[in-house]
Amino acid sequence: MQNHLKDQTSPYLLQHAENPVEWYPWCEEAFRRAEREDKPIFLSIGYSTCHWCHVMAHESFEDKEIAGILNQYFVSIKVDKEERPDIDSIYMSVCQAFTGSGGWPTTIFMSPDQRPFFAGTYFPKTARYGQPGLKELLLAIHEKWSKDRDMLMQSAEEVIAFLDRPAGTAEDVDENLIEWAVELYKRSFDPQYGGFGNAPKFPTPHNLLFLMQYYEKSKEEDAMKMVEKTLLQMYRGGIFDHIGGGFSRYSTDQYFLAPHFEKMLYDNALLILAYCRAYQIMKKPVYCNAAVKTAEYILREMTSPEGGFYSAQDADSEGVEGKYYLFEPQEITDLLGETLGTEFNRKYDITERGNFEGKSIPNLLQSSMAGDDFSDCMAAVYEYRKKRYALHLDDKILTSWNALMIAAMCSLYRITGNYRYLRAARNAQNFIERKLCESETLYISYRDGRRSGKGFLDDYAYEVFAMLALYEATYEDSYLEKAEMFCEKAISDFYDHEHGGCFLYGAENEQLILRPKEAYDGAIFSGNSAMAYNLVRLYLLTGEDRYQELAEQQLKFLSAEAKSYPAGHAMFLVALSDYLDPTDKIMIAMDGDELPELLACKIPLKTVVRVLRTPTKEYPVKDGKTTYYVCHGRACRPPVHELDQSLLI
Repeated sequence: MQNHLKDQTSPYLLQHAENPVEWYPWCEEAFRRAEREDKPIFLSIGYSTCHWCHVMAHESFEDKEIAGILNQYFVSIKVDKEERPDIDSIYMSVCQAFTGSGGWPTTIFMSPDQRPFFAGTYFPKTARYGQPGLKELLLAIHEKWSKDRDMLMQSAEEVIAFLDRPAGTAEDVDENLIEWAVELYKRSFDPQYGGFGNAPKFPTPHNLLFLMQYYEKSKEEDAMKMVEKTLLQMYRGGIFDHIGGGFSRYSTDQYFLAPHFEKMLYDNALLILAYCRAYQIMKKPVYCNAAVKTAEYILREMTSPEGGFYSAQDADSEGVEGKYYLFEPQEITDLLGETLGTEFNRKYDITERGNFEGKSIPNLLQSSMAGDDFSDCMAAVYEYRKKRYALHLDDKILTSWNALMIAAMCSLYRITGNYRYLRAARNAQNFIERKLCESETLYISYRDGRRSGKGFLDDYAYEVFAMLALYEATYEDSYLEKAEMFCEKAISDFYDHEHGGCFLYGAENEQLILRPKEAYDGAIFSGNSAMAYNLVRLYLLTGEDRYQELAEQQLKFLSAEAKSYPAGHAMFLVALSDYLDPTDKIMIAMDGDELPELLACKIPLKTVVRVLRTPTKEYPVKDGKTTYYVCHGRACRPPVHELDQSLLI
């Protein structure tokens, strides 16, 4: 037996490098062997901070009996979903088609030519939780493969045909989707505890960004009430780490108290964007504080010495979910003293009874946010917590998620004026350009001195998103030029000129059994939604007809995708709203002088600003002074030499 994962860079694959299972990474060698030995493929997809991935690994993949069955009857492949979102997207769709739901670990059985015939998620070693055991399942599939393979392959053909069916089309952009989505959010909103739908509750900050945009344009207070209730409940709850900052991936309950404790870079990036926008609209310090504490956590624990941002921290310590984050009252009083410790415990709901499996998740759900926040002693509690247990860090650096955090740091710089955050954004972008980019070609991830394969749609779409944010924070032309360059590359490599929309992977990537176009905005918004936003923003910035035409085609494609449930396409709705009802726009014709200091920090995040260091015929300098051309909606005002205070924060 030989495990083939030892030379991989993915932390997830390396976690399985000592398993007795003869794992392969996704590679031609594995498929050739399966074909040569006439064995089915056992495909397992997950990521390094996934709790149930750990459970299945300990129960089954470290077990010699299960490993023996896999090694005898299957060729086994491990995939890190974060490094291969193309494989994950296809086989997650397969899992959902077979079972009606999905999640990680994703478990797929397929033929040597990659056609899937059975799927699921976590399986215990032996039957329990109302689920079949992996041992029994492996033996049953081996028997079917040996004696009734036609039945398995018929199942494979049916699911491939189902997933490969043509997508719907729209003749025009659907203007009604915005109002319909708002109505759907109202129906699913939890007025008591915030968030949408039932537990588990995911932050989905792009839903909140859309509702804030809707509020700014319509002034409908119900939209902002949903946003504020959700943002405050999340910040007060245990999903926010009150000791070290940052948000966990989701809440397992309706209150936002008990999280699934893993922390992901993309969640925290999108939440910083949402809290920044809320602060700018409502001017309530709590929103700025939430964004700052989250960013400081990222800079302290999730930033490499070279400037790139790491991917995630695990939920588990010593094999126990959440152990790192839980406290008992005596720990705090021993650390801070009886009087201060008791007050701290009361403030953060740390009790003898506990609120999570006999211990306590610090939270503010039972406390007023007014009064002492114990900032003077929080560092001592943080250092004490760090010394108790260790957290696994997934230290690979993903282009797509880094781009989102770059945009978040730019927003935080603009609402605080603190160059620390702009510097972090620039450093991360410099890292991408040094380690994850060659000319206009992006790569997926970097770790241990090595980068993985060529990028997918999300890498380009989020990188354009980041370049636009850097331009809007600095007004440096180089960032706008890079935004246009990566946008052109994305259109060239991923755009479907026949049916609209962008494929997840392009001609330079490995060709798989399906070529998906992801349009749904789940825990993170899709590459197609990001492209819609980017194209609309580029059109508003440049006025170029090409971007208008591409934006309209992308919005038509997404209108068709969103028509059944527009609330699942929030970032597309942000783009659609700005296309139909353009936000404020300022064109600045420079006279050669410097712009006012921190100008970007005085202009609302929603406003489109273009600085023309070489004035044009349409936007000339007037009277030898820097000239501001201001448009509100589709109406433009006379040029001025100073910005109206109403357009500044």
